[in-house]
Amino acid sequence: MAVRDLIIVGAGPAGLAVGIAASEAGLDYQVIEKGVLVNSIFNFPPGMTFFTTPDLLEIGGLPFVTPYEKPTRHEALRYYRRVVDAYRIPIAFGEEVTAITRDTIDGQPIFIVDTMSDRGVRQGRQTRAVVFAIGYYDHPNTLGIPGEDLPHVRHYYGDPHAHYQQNVLVVGGKNSAAIASLELYRAGAQVTLVHRGATLSDRIKYWIRPDIDNRIKEGSVRAHFEARVVEIRPTSALVEVKSGERIEVPTDAVLLLTGYHPDFTLLESTGVQLGDRREPIFDPETMETNVPGVFVAGGLVGGLDTGAIFIENGRFHGEKIVRRVVQQRDARVR
Repeated sequence: MAVRDLIIVGAGPAGLAVGIAASEAGLDYQVIEKGVLVNSIFNFPPGMTFFTTPDLLEIGGLPFVTPYEKPTRHEALRYYRRVVDAYRIPIAFGEEVTAITRDTIDGQPIFIVDTMSDRGVRQGRQTRAVVFAIGYYDHPNTLGIPGEDLPHVRHYYGDPHAHYQQNVLVVGGKNSAAIASLELYRAGAQVTLVHRGATLSDRIKYWIRPDIDNRIKEGSVRAHFEARVVEIRPTSALVEVKSGERIEVPTDAVLLLTGYHPDFTLLESTGVQLGDRREPIFDPETMETNVPGVFVAGGLVGGLDTGAIFIENGRFHGEKIVRRVVQQRDARVR
């Protein structure tokens, strides 16, 4: 079995940026993705619009062309398909990495990357370096309350049309919760917003904040601040409000938009050290962790502070990583 120079776990924008840099450096590499291309973006709401401008989403020097000031999810999916085609990035889709172990060949350290495909096929690949570019959107923050696993409860927001004339409970206080509440209201839903804070987050975008504030003020969106959901039932939810009273809110659907977090299991099993906020310990010049040959890229870098890294800055991690991988390769052949 050939030993690759690099295996990249995750085919999001950060993982693709690493792949582009690896292609340009002539490395033998493979990208492994458990879902589809840019899986997180694929799972965004169908009508979603990015907060940023298209030039800040560009990777590999390929222009992101759109007639709009801010690109849509549909345009982003099309753009990243074009990136993969242009650079012929080799991606194994539908494969989840199940274990990463260390070994040696001819006295040189390598990693064995084991995967399981969505059809039940196991495979092992050998590589000299591994990049974790796994993001965080696949793992929602749960509330740990009764009823959270009921079928009408979701941690992701989709098309508001599905909730026409429904009672929808939205839990959260940041951009996702605000946008969902507004779109649901305009799609004919009766919306109740519950947030543990005294006000909505200061991080809500400036063009969204007045809209949600006004809808709450006029009563179009009913809001409970300094409140928490303590139980979800088949047709209602129990909400503890600021006074300590528990009120029953009718619900046809519940959206728990309380954020997401990376899966640190593989990272820790590989020996990577994590900081107080579960952020990987790494060299910012190379993105290499405390484990030689193991690198991190993209949103994973921030640990639990998932707002620290976006596509705009995570796309630059690839060049740093590949520069270091090439140095290590050259040192081996001297």
